Amino acid sequence: MIASTVRKPLFVITLLALSLVLVLFLFPPFPFFSDPTLTFNSSLLERPEIWSIRRLAEWRPCNWWLQPHLNALPAQANGYIRVHCYGGLNQMRRDLCDGVGIARLLNATLVLPKFEVAAYWNESSGFEDVFDVDFFIQQMKGFVNVVKELPIEFASKDPVRVDCSKRKGQFDYVESVLPSLLKHGYISITPAMSQRRDRYPLYAKAALCQACYSALRLTSRLERKALELLQAIPKPFLSLHLRFEPDMVAYSQCEYSGLSVASANAIEAARVDRKPWTGETARIWRNRGKCPLTPNETAFILKALAIPTNTTIYLAAGDGLMELEGLTSVYTNVVTKSSLLSGQDFTTMHGNTKAALDYYVSINSDSYMATYFGNMDKMVAAMRAFKGLYKTIFLNRKAFALLTSQGLKGKELTEALWKVHRDDFIMGRGSALPDCFCEFNL
Repeated sequence: MIASTVRKPLFVITLLALSLVLVLFLFPPFPFFSDPTLTFNSSLLERPEIWSIRRLAEWRPCNWWLQPHLNALPAQANGYIRVHCYGGLNQMRRDLCDGVGIARLLNATLVLPKFEVAAYWNESSGFEDVFDVDFFIQQMKGFVNVVKELPIEFASKDPVRVDCSKRKGQFDYVESVLPSLLKHGYISITPAMSQRRDRYPLYAKAALCQACYSALRLTSRLERKALELLQAIPKPFLSLHLRFEPDMVAYSQCEYSGLSVASANAIEAARVDRKPWTGETARIWRNRGKCPLTPNETAFILKALAIPTNTTIYLAAGDGLMELEGLTSVYTNVVTKSSLLSGQDFTTMHGNTKAALDYYVSINSDSYMATYFGNMDKMVAAMRAFKGLYKTIFLNRKAFALLTSQGLKGKELTEALWKVHRDDFIMGRGSALPDCFCEFNL
């Protein structure tokens, strides 16, 4: 009788315990409970490092451009196109990729692109100074014909310039550019801004993808220097692309309080006619994520993502960064190409070749973070996805602005930033561009 009495409470307790476990499994109180990477410290939930979270989706190269060529090249081309590329290395790389797609779309032979000399970018390097020309031509076979030299009838002529650069959205190259190509036989273009690549036939998109991710290899000399730099960085390391330079801040039309006099003066000198927004407009602009993160804000977010403060960080950036102590006072193992390389072969490099070093290191880093979503960030993220490297994330400027505008700070802000970036990483947001990549659910 006593044994029966004891068994009943035990049975009830066991049943209640099993029911509670089942309820927690089916209806977790918040998403963290379902993540096996989390650990508990007493009653407090410990945040794991962002990279340890299991992803649910990621971007991989689409099969349609990795498979054999979709359409054979026509026997005869409609003429020759030279692509004019402006800006920094990654902007020019983007223009080149677009130009290859356009050349295939218009059935044109591509003349080796021209990288414009630009004092603003401290630049005088040409395409052949950065990329392996012969490798590029070989890799593009079957996608688009590329030539180093023009036939005699065009060799002494300048190409007829067709300006597409300011066109947006629905700009149609077949309708607007093909007539000039057929008429003159040799034209030059700068691809249109924000063009609709989704309207390209797949064979033209495949040429673009092949150019961007398979055909552009650094020259052997530059690759040796990039490898030397990569080997000099203590492993493992995080490559961080930080964009808090005077021209970037001036372009954003944002204002910041608490900057040094030197930083404030540098920004003011770079503004020219771009006056900062004020009042309600400034608040809306910032909350839309238009303002670059400061080094101090970047360090705060890195800590929120549980990136250890002793992490080796390679700073993939130029020499004009401001307020850098906001980062280095927290993350003390910060290295740059200038701190690791020396010798005349490095000190004589210009903008494009130095940017190529940052690009090479970033696509081969253990992890990559960017505080912006510019040309380099898009190219690096896509190339890392192409190589199967998925420890890539863009720090969410919009979320940071919105959360701080709501008065969040300290632990509350840290937790909120963690959740935002966790969700971005889980779903693979920002890890590649959709032009050549397709989303795969894991």
